[in-house]
Amino acid sequence: MIDKKIIIALVKKELRSWLYSPLFYGTGIFFVLFLSINFYHITAFFAMDHASLRPFFTTFPLLYAFIIPVITMKSWTEEKKQNTAELLFTLPISEWELSIGKFTSSLIILLIFIALSLPLPLSLLPLGRFDTGVMFTEYIGVILLGASALSLGIFLSNLSRNQAAAFLSCVTVLFVFMFIHVLNDRFYFISSFPFLYHFFNYMSLSFHFDSFSRGLIDSRDLAFFVITIFLFLFLNVKLLLFRVYK
Repeated sequence: MIDKKIIIALVKKELRSWLYSPLFYGTGIFFVLFLSINFYHITAFFAMDHASLRPFFTTFPLLYAFIIPVITMKSWTEEKKQNTAELLFTLPISEWELSIGKFTSSLIILLIFIALSLPLPLSLLPLGRFDTGVMFTEYIGVILLGASALSLGIFLSNLSRNQAAAFLSCVTVLFVFMFIHVLNDRFYFISSFPFLYHFFNYMSLSFHFDSFSRGLIDSRDLAFFVITIFLFLFLNVKLLLFRVYK
């Protein structure tokens, strides 16, 4: 049975480590600057002929491909580096508690970064008739997309020997899972193979995020994100069990 007190203690340990790290503040600044520069200058919001925040939210898949690896790269590699992984396995803590604790702390860090982005769209509300309900749905999609990517990143960190390997592998894999559906647009012959076409779409994280970015909550996309989170947490637990009993 999962002990909530143990998970809370693990989360506090991880958050304390992050809050004393310059990486946390540097990543937060990069997060906000990337969104601001892309939205105001690259997508040229003020040159648009309609009030829409969709270009702001469609930036998140690309941003996550760089931010998520930074958040997750030390999840397990730091434990290996400091030789504390073996100590954790000797404590009365289950593998599920370890995995959920790592995931929850990473999600809280990501939520802090997402909260830092809130002033940007909120500052634009007086300039047009924005639908706050659509904005709320878009942020739900941003959180679900980030949570799915985090579970994948933590699993890759568990597979890696050091932070550099964890970062590079996570960037590579996330780029594939974020934008694999783009192949359907680049290579038109894929549409001749319905299985490949639907497979690339289904495996793409940003494809499932698209409905949220338009202000729609599709139960199929919601289920995909929930299943993805659980799947990689499950694989992480299995990997921990393998290392304990090998």
